[in-house]
Amino acid sequence: MVELFLFTYFCMSMDDIQSRYDIERLVDLFYAKVFNDEFLSPIFAAVDWKHHKPIMYDFWSSLLLGDQRYQGNPFKKHIDLPIKSEHFDRWLKLFTETVNENFSGERAEEAKSRAHSIAGIFQHKLGLL
Repeated sequence: MVELFLFTYFCMSMDDIQSRYDIERLVDLFYAKVFNDEFLSPIFAAVDWKHHKPIMYDFWSSLLLGDQRYQGNPFKKHIDLPIKSEHFDRWLKLFTETVNENFSGERAEEAKSRAHSIAGIFQHKLGLL
């Protein structure tokens, strides 16, 4: 009972995603989990993170804050990766955990919803569904 109260209090006291700083924090915390995940880390091993993270910041900032900084085709970058549905499942699990652990609110829910939509579209286009 006390654990439920503490969890509820913690979630209620978290702020929503409101700024570019929040987006960068979300992306950084999420990919820290990915780097430490034995199943996902090999997929991302060849990524030039110094170059790629700012693109991810722009992508999520455009989706959640509407700043229109992202100019690209996210699907194109995933076509040649050796990924299966199980990779998307793990990616979504870690992403959802990261959002839930750090944010609460309308944009946090939107981030999770958009991640699920993107994963579904990518899997469909890759012939995994």
